[in-house]
Amino acid sequence: MAGPLLAIVVFSFWTQDYLTVDRTLTLANYREAFTDPIYRAIMLRSLWISGLVTLITVLLAFPVAYFVSFHVQPSKKSLWLFLITIPFWTSYLLRIFLWKVILGFNGVLNSVLAYVNVPLEALGNATGILWMQEGLSAPLYSASAVVLTLSHAFAPFAILPIFVALEKIDRSLLEAARDLGETAVTAFIRVTLPLAAPGVVAALLIVFIPTVGDYVTPAQVGGPGGLMIANMIQTQFLGLNNAPMGATLAVIAMLIVTVIALATVWLARRLSGVR
Repeated sequence: MAGPLLAIVVFSFWTQDYLTVDRTLTLANYREAFTDPIYRAIMLRSLWISGLVTLITVLLAFPVAYFVSFHVQPSKKSLWLFLITIPFWTSYLLRIFLWKVILGFNGVLNSVLAYVNVPLEALGNATGILWMQEGLSAPLYSASAVVLTLSHAFAPFAILPIFVALEKIDRSLLEAARDLGETAVTAFIRVTLPLAAPGVVAALLIVFIPTVGDYVTPAQVGGPGGLMIANMIQTQFLGLNNAPMGATLAVIAMLIVTVIALATVWLARRLSGVR
């Protein structure tokens, strides 16, 4: 891992004119990356999409993990975990293509809503759902299609660490909280949720870090408005033949993700009282 990363860092300080690489060390690429509004917009879009995917995925994953941990009989938990991991049986690319079938102009979603005669724009205004607001005349090839596809793809990655954290909770602590007068809601907030925090933090990082650099999903379902930083890096390397700028964008993306990840871990420790 260290060798390729070091090569990327070194490349980011070089410049390239088509096939000629100038190995003179310079910060020109970084200045361009931070000043060019296109690069800033794509990076911010990548962080926004990844953050939204992470939030949606974890919020939907926690109830599933909680149900399996607290309400499923121990003898059937393995079956539930087996069902949760079934998406891993199919190719990631195949799942993306299936979402293209669902979200396409003549896809499953449009066909069903057209059959029930639902006005799509009105539905979007009423619900406030992001991808509905963009107009369901083309739910595919938008940032919202990327969010939906990534949320589905990374759901198992969020469910499993939260489930493991919930399984480690001593149930006698919850009984003690109820004996001391806590309601089911307050016991969940004051006992269950803090003890499950490590699993939640792990789920946040497991989803956020890879989705920032996801390339396939934006390329297949994103369209011009859903492209992310990884697609720009690919364009710099292969389309524009500018490997140093591609390396620069990769280094900046890695640094930003590292800072956010460290900040998340630090904040989680502060909230949980761990020093």
